[in-house]
Parts: sequence; C-alpha cells; structure tokens
Amino acid sequence: METTVRQQYNQIAAVYDRVWSRYISKSLSFLKDWAQLTSTSSVLDVACGTGTFEHLVLLEQPTQPMIGIDLSENMLEIARQKCCAYPTVSFQRASVAALPFADRSFDVVVSASAFHYFDDPIVALIEMRRVLKPAGELVILDWCKDDWLCRLYDFVLKRFDPAHEQCYTQAEFHRFLNQTGFQIQRATRFRIGLAWELMISSAKPIGSSDRDQESV
Repeated sequence: METTVRQQYNQIAAVYDRVWSRYISKSLSFLKDWAQLTSTSSVLDVACGTGTFEHLVLLEQPTQPMIGIDLSENMLEIARQKCCAYPTVSFQRASVAALPFADRSFDVVVSASAFHYFDDPIVALIEMRRVLKPAGELVILDWCKDDWLCRLYDFVLKRFDPAHEQCYTQAEFHRFLNQTGFQIQRATRFRIGLAWELMISSAKPIGSSDRDQESV
C-alpha cells in the first residue's frame, strides 16, 4: 500500500497544491490554530505532503523546530523549496510504521488528512506515541466517516483508488487512540464548505506524569 501511495503522490505532486488549494488552506489553517504550538516545541509532521503546514507555522514562528516526513520524494522536494528560507525545518522520506527517530524525540506530533491511508492505524499510533516525549501531544486531523458524504467518498475510493485504505468515524478513531495508550484532551468535528466534514483530536500519552517522575 505504501508503494502505491508513494507512486500516486509522486505523479500528482506538481499539481497537488493547485488542485487542492482551498481544502489545504482551510484544513491546515484550522490545524495550526488548533495545535497552538509554542515556538520552542519540537514538531514532527507525519505525511507532511508539500510542506504547507510547516510554511504556515514558520510564517508566524520562523524559528520553530520542525521535521516533516512523507512517502513521496516529489512532494518532499516541493516542501523543501517552499520552506528553504527556514533553517529549523527539514524534510525526509519515511514511513509512519517505522519512524527513523529515537524514543521521546518530539514535543508535538501532528498528521493531517493522512490517517485514512495508513495500512495499520494501531501500528502508526504506537510509533507516534513512541517518538513523543512523556508529556507530548498528538494532534491528528482526518476525514470523518460520520458524515454521509465521507461515507460515499470512502465507498467510491475503496473501489477505484488503490491508495485509499479506509475512513473512520470519530468513535472508531477515538477507540484507536485509547487502545494505543492515549488520553484524548480535546476533540471536535468541523466542515469545509458542503463537501468535507473533518475530525480533529488532541491526545497525550496516558501515564505521562509517571514517566516524567521515572526520568528525573
């Protein structure tokens, strides 16, 4: 599946920002405002695409430490060009199933509009939890299958898009978070026009205070 996703996004990278302009702008602006990043927080963006989220953050906080990962080399090349003026951001090709970072590396892990591509959401969440610091925060935004249009998109994409895995309801997504040791701090659903209903959740590793004491 990851090979299929990489090939598909390598093919559309050159037109991605133009074709999805409104969706990208609205969804990632919402994510930026929701995440409320402090300027010193180390941030990992899983499935960063063309680096638009990084660019939005860096326009306001130009020294934000950020790493973006993605499967598509062509998307990453655009991200590097978009953010070339900011030395605290970098991009690399990597899979969410095997993040190339040490345990407890990041204050914040974010992911936008990618969860429905993950082969195994449990493995993905376990990996994201592994690289979070004990008191870190996970913020995930994705399509919400509670919406009838999303259910329709999911039905069609499963049959015609080999890169699509599946969409989830908010309750299903929250169960994944709970099963992988996260406690949900905030969650909501919101719309972009009539076409898209999205869900977003912020969660922290359960028992983070206990691990903080252990590390002192």
